[in-house]
Amino acid sequence: MTLSISSLTTLRARHPEAIAEAAARRTRRPLVGDSGRLMIVAADHPARGALAVGDDRLAMANRADLLERLCTALARPGVDGVLATADILEDLLLLGALENRVVMGSMNRGGLAGARFELDDRFTGHRAEDLARLRFDAGKLLLRIDYTDAGSLTTMYATARAIDEMAAAHLPVFVEPFISRRGDRGVRNDLSAEAVTRSIAIASGLAGTSAYTWLKLPVTENPDDMAAVLETSTLPAVLLGGESGGDQDGMYERWRKALHLPTVQGLVVGRSLLYPAHGSVEEAVDTAVSLL
Repeated sequence: MTLSISSLTTLRARHPEAIAEAAARRTRRPLVGDSGRLMIVAADHPARGALAVGDDRLAMANRADLLERLCTALARPGVDGVLATADILEDLLLLGALENRVVMGSMNRGGLAGARFELDDRFTGHRAEDLARLRFDAGKLLLRIDYTDAGSLTTMYATARAIDEMAAAHLPVFVEPFISRRGDRGVRNDLSAEAVTRSIAIASGLAGTSAYTWLKLPVTENPDDMAAVLETSTLPAVLLGGESGGDQDGMYERWRKALHLPTVQGLVVGRSLLYPAHGSVEEAVDTAVSLL
């Protein structure tokens, strides 16, 4: 990094306008480059209070360490950009790490991990107008639907209107849908083929247009089901990462198989690359890029 944490804080305190200035002069690029594939590193977990990686409950709480990992990942060949909340993206802007990179803002982080209101996932992050003002390239939102939780309907409605606003600004929006259930250990996402199929069908039909909508999807419990699941929509899709559970090689193999499917355009992966179970950030990122 070209700036220390102390320097970042001093700059924020004395020259807050530096963020808008850095955004205005940032060199942009097309969403999908010459490779025809997308490789995005995700770091929007902290704003939802989801700081754990493996057994370390606060692994993502050290901002200097997270920024170093992000800068390392963004510098690797084949990495197209980053998904994060405003605070992290603005740190990266000030560090000069977002030149010629796709910048994707995280839009709804109100469904705090473990909260009673977790599935009433309010839009507490970027708005379409913020992304347009900062000249960012896309947005991402999370849509978890629990058929027994009325908060899911609030989230669905807000999601539809956010998609409309993004389309009006001609900005792509990546929708991450799940069918979810609340159990003894909190909200769990159903990764069965039927549940993922239903989530795709619901997400694809939201809002007044799907022209700028992408899907951000998990690999199903049985990776062999993905081909049939992805027949549910013609919308372009990227695969999300999630945690590897210690089986990094198995995770890579699941991605490799799904990346051959016709609607899959790339990967959006966070903790499993930034905090790999084995090896360095560079090795994990390079392996993921090689799958594309």
